[in-house]
Amino acid sequence: MLTVPRFVLDTNILVAASRHRAGPSYALVQAIRRGRASMCCSNTLFLEYEAVLKRPAQRAVSGWSEQDVDAVLAELAGLLEPVRLHYRWRPQLRDPADEMVLEAAVNSGADALITFNRRDFLPADRFGLAVLTPARSLDKVSS
Repeated sequence: MLTVPRFVLDTNILVAASRHRAGPSYALVQAIRRGRASMCCSNTLFLEYEAVLKRPAQRAVSGWSEQDVDAVLAELAGLLEPVRLHYRWRPQLRDPADEMVLEAAVNSGADALITFNRRDFLPADRFGLAVLTPARSLDKVSS
């Protein structure tokens, strides 16, 4: 049986995927849709995805309506592995808004946290958690 890598995606990955269909973030989301990677997500992180993707400025750039955002998130909700937060280690990061991403990754036992802001997640090393860019995460995804 083929095991697929389990990732937690920072919100900036979904933002980039919504804006650039030719980029590695979009390719990663497509790999998740095709079952070549698994996405782990907590309730709080999912609500963050929704709030950010529905911002008027974000929708203007992506070209998505609120209904488009709902449709994308509904599909992702059906694919993701839910994460229950059993432990919280706050504060670990400089940006308190990033704590929910780290907590989801650590509590899920994900293979990696995927973000463009790797420097913001340097403390993830304390938990043995890899922090990768979307391009590097695609190296872990089966063809």
